[in-house]
Amino acid sequence: MRKQSALSLARLAGRLALDKKGFDVKILKLKSLSSVCDYFVIASGNATVHVRAIAEGIEDGMRQAGHKPMVIEGARTGNWVLLDHVDFVVHIFYEPTRRFYALEKLWGDAPVELLEDEPVQPSARKAPKVSKTRKRG
Repeated sequence: MRKQSALSLARLAGRLALDKKGFDVKILKLKSLSSVCDYFVIASGNATVHVRAIAEGIEDGMRQAGHKPMVIEGARTGNWVLLDHVDFVVHIFYEPTRRFYALEKLWGDAPVELLEDEPVQPSARKAPKVSKTRKRG
């Protein structure tokens, strides 16, 4: 079995967030900026229960793909759930919490990949549609 790249797994996590109606899904490419991890996947939900559902959907989908997070934080409250997969970290925010912490501004030098919502057939999961990587600044 061929090992998937961290970027392809980050994209899968983003696609899973979109499948659960998460929005404003972005991948920040940190590889050249930090030793924290290679990628942040950031998504929003419109209520704490929605954030928890997105996190559970990502966790379930990643487990089906053979990847389990090393650490899960914030799942009980649902304001900010973090799924740490070592090479990439998934952040799912309740939208007002996302605006408050502004990770995209904190990591403003990171190239950003936007994932767009497209309907996905359950039997034929495709790679997410991505926009061109752009440098924020």
